[in-house]
Amino acid sequence: MSLEDTLCCGQSFRWRECDGGFKGTAYGKTVTVKKDGEDLLIIGATDEDFESIWKPYFDLDTDYVALRGDLAAKHPVLSECAKFAPGIHILRQEPFEALISFIISQNNNIKRIEGIVDRLCENFGEKLSSGSYAFPTSEKLASLTEEDLAPLRAGFRNRYILDGARKVCTGEVNLEACRTLPFDEAKAQLMSIVGVGSKVADCVLLYGLHRTEAFPMDVWMKRAMSTLFPDVDPADFGEYAGVAQQYIFHYSRMHPELFE
Repeated sequence: MSLEDTLCCGQSFRWRECDGGFKGTAYGKTVTVKKDGEDLLIIGATDEDFESIWKPYFDLDTDYVALRGDLAAKHPVLSECAKFAPGIHILRQEPFEALISFIISQNNNIKRIEGIVDRLCENFGEKLSSGSYAFPTSEKLASLTEEDLAPLRAGFRNRYILDGARKVCTGEVNLEACRTLPFDEAKAQLMSIVGVGSKVADCVLLYGLHRTEAFPMDVWMKRAMSTLFPDVDPADFGEYAGVAQQYIFHYSRMHPELFE
């Protein structure tokens, strides 16, 4: 597993480089993660937290070597992409955090997204013993107004944040049900939220609900697919299309000359 490739590729916006590793907060817990050779060190986690939070969060039970082999066999270009960044894992994030984070991500860059998410947590999340802040609950955000969200400097996204929080809070959007609903039904439920289009819904499904068949497509990915896979439908990559997407995205970002 590569921490840099996994934590800096736009899946999550709460990890920062720190002392040769990364410090971040998830599920109300703050840890620092580092690599020591092939070992993954999670500093600040109890054994119980490792088993219940961090082992699933970093998707450590998935055999990515076998998975890469299966994907590589589907297309020679995908094989090249997978070899270029073999250490990427798909994070299993808290679904509501993923929903709000990717609502914020629209028409935005990573640094600005990180700033808005930080301000959201600092203003409306619970302060933890570590000094960091938990991601705010749907109940907390649902109780707010657009004026309350003004300090975030999120602009037009404030309305979307509130609609998402209120629909989750009332059960109109059931994130846990979206784990197991037929894929198209789960996606349609997410897209009932104001401001949530196909790409944001796919990001929530992939990074928050571990629906690995989801294949988020933004302008960059559309260019990558048309250039590298002109006759391929993302569905052709199968049940792990979302992992293929990460390999393709990273490879394309690191090879801008392919698109000149």
